[in-house]
Amino acid sequence: MPVAPVLIVVGIALVDVIGGSGMFWLPLLAAGPALAASTNGPRGVLCVGSLAAVLGATLGAQEAAPGRELPAVLSALVAVTLAGALASALRGRRERVLAAVRSVAEAAQHAVLKPIPETVGPFRVAVRYSAAAAEARIGGDLYALVPTPHGVRLIVGDVRGKGLPAVEIAALVLGVFREAAYDEPDLLAVVARIERSLARNLGPDDFVTAIVVGHPRAGQLEVVNCGHAPPLLITASGVVTVVEATRPAPPLGLRVLVDEPPCLEILPFAYGDQLLLYTDGVIEARDRAREFYPLAERVARHASGDPEHILSAVHDELLAHVGGRLHDDAALLLLRMQDVGEPVAPASDEAEEGGAPVREPEGRGGRESVPVESRTRSLDLFPSAAGR
Repeated sequence: MPVAPVLIVVGIALVDVIGGSGMFWLPLLAAGPALAASTNGPRGVLCVGSLAAVLGATLGAQEAAPGRELPAVLSALVAVTLAGALASALRGRRERVLAAVRSVAEAAQHAVLKPIPETVGPFRVAVRYSAAAAEARIGGDLYALVPTPHGVRLIVGDVRGKGLPAVEIAALVLGVFREAAYDEPDLLAVVARIERSLARNLGPDDFVTAIVVGHPRAGQLEVVNCGHAPPLLITASGVVTVVEATRPAPPLGLRVLVDEPPCLEILPFAYGDQLLLYTDGVIEARDRAREFYPLAERVARHASGDPEHILSAVHDELLAHVGGRLHDDAALLLLRMQDVGEPVAPASDEAEEGGAPVREPEGRGGRESVPVESRTRSLDLFPSAAGR
């Protein structure tokens, strides 16, 4: 028996008895079954309606209601009860359909955006993802991290647009990446495979910004940025660095606009360093004053050795910044090289004795790659953290 609707019906009946105002209050008994229709199933609505009809008939008889007044009130109660039961049945059906759709969306999320373990190879990983579409679990942002024979590789990207078309393109990019990451020893070849696939499947106005990262050997990362927001490097000493691309490449799907291929760059990455990759839904989020979310500043404020703690704090602040709901898909992926002494999986290539020098990978055909460290913008936003 629905509690609140029953209390309303009983309360109206008591008011009528105490007030002694004849039939004045009895039509309000219809509020009980009407409320039950919005919160309970058809059986609950019928129970409340039956109670209201019995009380209405009893009080009407005691008060000697004139002529057709009591039958009119009871007819209204019956009509509201039947209509409420029908509405409750339809609402229950819609809720079951929505639950089924949500379960399909959750399955699609696990198929497209597969969960990433907390530890992958030598890295600790944390991920946060929020889709902008109402009731959606996935959107146009994408990420994947896979261990391969060529080292751990990952991608973070953003598809132009939202909704189901963006999800379809994101699934395509992730499928090609997961296959190419295993097959291709060269990270640029992985990017080329994705580009060729998109060229066959994208519309004229579609494109994907993406950043592809590889860890071929200890002490360094390979980075290919295709029109994506620059990642943030958090050193073990607490310095936040914006990793700018030396030669920006166009987004995936727009290679036909330029003749030059994307540039592979080398990023020194020591134990305790962390790399934060994100989509523009994070840095373009605005508050009521139309101010952008200051990601680098907030990351510096919450920097620690725990990637999960950093992303939880940043994600909570991001939602608070926009007032609780994002207007664009937002993804955050934080990668941390585990300290010496932490359990790590064997690296694909061992570091050379006495350190991990930055080297040009073999098979690049003489392509020049300048260490990214020499051309990044350093944001020492919490110098007190140095030496932590």
